[in-house]
Amino acid sequence: VINPLITYRAKSSSLRKVKTDVIDAYHLCELYYKEELEPHKKRGAQLLNLRNLTRQHDHLTGISSQAKLHFLAILDQVFPEYRGVFGDLYSNVSLLTLLEFPSSEAVLQAGEDQLAKRIASLCTSRSKQ
Repeated sequence: VINPLITYRAKSSSLRKVKTDVIDAYHLCELYYKEELEPHKKRGAQLLNLRNLTRQHDHLTGISSQAKLHFLAILDQVFPEYRGVFGDLYSNVSLLTLLEFPSSEAVLQAGEDQLAKRIASLCTSRSKQ
Protein backbone atom coordinates (compact mmCIF):
# COMPACT_ATOMS: atom_id res chain seq x y z
CA VAL A 1 0.00 0.00 0.00
CA ILE A 2 1.43 3.36 -1.04
CA ASN A 3 0.50 6.55 0.72
CA PRO A 4 -1.87 8.55 -1.53
CA LEU A 5 -0.03 11.77 -0.72
CA ILE A 6 3.19 10.34 -2.16
CA THR A 7 1.47 9.19 -5.36
CA TYR A 8 -0.26 12.55 -5.75
CA ARG A 9 3.05 14.38 -5.36
CA ALA A 10 4.69 12.13 -7.95
CA LYS A 11 1.77 12.55 -10.35
CA SER A 12 1.76 16.33 -10.01
CA SER A 13 5.43 16.50 -11.01
CA SER A 14 4.47 15.98 -14.68
CA LEU A 15 3.60 18.97 -16.84
CA ARG A 16 0.29 17.76 -18.23
CA LYS A 17 -2.70 16.71 -16.19
CA VAL A 18 -3.80 13.50 -17.85
CA LYS A 19 -6.05 11.07 -16.00
CA THR A 20 -6.18 7.53 -17.34
CA ASP A 21 -5.61 4.17 -15.70
CA VAL A 22 -2.65 3.40 -17.94
CA ILE A 23 -0.87 6.63 -17.06
CA ASP A 24 -1.68 6.18 -13.36
CA ALA A 25 -0.19 2.68 -13.46
CA TYR A 26 2.88 4.05 -15.23
CA HIS A 27 3.31 6.73 -12.53
CA LEU A 28 3.03 4.07 -9.82
CA CYS A 29 5.72 2.00 -11.54
CA GLU A 30 8.00 5.02 -11.82
CA LEU A 31 7.40 5.78 -8.18
CA TYR A 32 8.26 2.21 -7.22
CA TYR A 33 11.59 2.27 -9.05
CA LYS A 34 12.65 5.86 -8.28
CA GLU A 35 11.61 6.22 -4.63
CA GLU A 36 12.85 4.17 -1.74
CA LEU A 37 9.52 3.09 -0.35
CA GLU A 38 9.35 1.42 3.01
CA PRO A 39 6.89 -1.35 3.81
CA HIS A 40 3.85 -0.41 5.85
CA LYS A 41 4.29 -1.29 9.49
CA LYS A 42 1.21 -2.38 11.35
CA ARG A 43 0.84 -0.40 14.53
CA GLY A 44 0.49 -2.21 17.81
CA ALA A 45 -2.55 -2.00 20.04
CA GLN A 46 -0.62 -0.05 22.68
CA LEU A 47 0.37 2.62 20.18
CA LEU A 48 -3.20 2.95 18.92
CA ASN A 49 -4.49 3.17 22.49
CA LEU A 50 -1.89 5.82 23.28
CA ARG A 51 -2.94 7.82 20.22
CA ASN A 52 -6.61 7.62 21.27
CA LEU A 53 -5.77 8.67 24.83
CA THR A 54 -3.76 11.61 23.51
CA ARG A 55 -6.66 12.72 21.33
CA GLN A 56 -9.07 12.44 24.27
CA HIS A 57 -6.68 14.42 26.47
CA ASP A 58 -6.41 17.18 23.87
CA HIS A 59 -10.20 17.26 23.53
CA LEU A 60 -10.76 17.44 27.30
CA THR A 61 -8.08 20.11 27.66
CA GLY A 62 -9.88 22.19 25.06
CA ILE A 63 -13.20 21.75 26.84
CA SER A 64 -11.60 22.74 30.16
CA SER A 65 -10.05 25.85 28.62
CA GLN A 66 -13.37 26.88 27.09
CA ALA A 67 -15.17 26.36 30.41
CA LYS A 68 -12.59 28.51 32.22
CA LEU A 69 -12.94 31.27 29.62
CA HIS A 70 -16.74 31.22 29.96
CA PHE A 71 -16.40 31.24 33.75
CA LEU A 72 -14.12 34.30 33.64
CA ALA A 73 -16.42 36.14 31.24
CA ILE A 74 -19.44 35.59 33.49
CA LEU A 75 -17.46 36.32 36.67
CA ASP A 76 -16.25 39.65 35.23
CA GLN A 77 -19.84 40.64 34.54
CA VAL A 78 -21.34 39.50 37.84
CA PHE A 79 -18.50 40.08 40.30
CA PRO A 80 -15.68 42.12 38.68
CA GLU A 81 -13.78 42.74 41.94
CA TYR A 82 -13.34 39.01 42.62
CA ARG A 83 -10.51 38.43 40.15
CA GLY A 84 -7.80 40.06 42.29
CA VAL A 85 -8.75 38.39 45.59
CA PHE A 86 -7.26 34.90 45.11
CA GLY A 87 -4.04 33.93 43.41
CA ASP A 88 -5.69 30.94 41.74
CA LEU A 89 -9.30 31.56 40.75
CA TYR A 90 -9.87 27.85 40.17
CA SER A 91 -8.63 26.60 43.56
CA ASN A 92 -11.05 24.82 45.88
CA VAL A 93 -10.99 27.66 48.40
CA SER A 94 -11.76 30.25 45.73
CA LEU A 95 -14.58 28.25 44.16
CA LEU A 96 -16.17 27.32 47.50
CA THR A 97 -15.98 30.95 48.65
CA LEU A 98 -17.62 32.05 45.42
CA LEU A 99 -20.29 29.40 45.87
CA GLU A 100 -21.10 30.69 49.34
CA PHE A 101 -20.82 34.40 48.47
CA PRO A 102 -21.87 34.64 44.80
CA SER A 103 -22.00 38.44 44.49
CA SER A 104 -20.36 41.55 45.87
CA GLU A 105 -23.58 42.30 47.78
CA ALA A 106 -23.32 38.94 49.57
CA VAL A 107 -19.73 39.74 50.55
CA LEU A 108 -20.74 43.15 51.90
CA GLN A 109 -23.61 41.65 53.91
CA ALA A 110 -21.40 38.93 55.38
CA GLY A 111 -18.82 41.27 56.82
CA GLU A 112 -15.07 40.95 57.19
CA ASP A 113 -15.07 38.65 60.25
CA GLN A 114 -17.44 36.10 58.73
CA LEU A 115 -15.43 36.07 55.47
CA ALA A 116 -12.15 35.58 57.32
CA LYS A 117 -13.57 32.73 59.41
CA ARG A 118 -15.08 31.01 56.39
CA ILE A 119 -11.89 31.23 54.33
CA ALA A 120 -9.83 30.05 57.32
CA SER A 121 -12.12 27.04 57.72
CA LEU A 122 -11.72 26.17 54.03
CA CYS A 123 -7.92 26.24 54.10
CA THR A 124 -7.03 24.93 57.54
CA SER A 125 -3.53 23.77 56.60
CA ARG A 126 -2.29 27.28 55.79
CA SER A 127 -4.18 29.17 58.47
CA LYS A 128 -2.34 27.36 61.29
CA GLN A 129 1.13 28.23 59.98
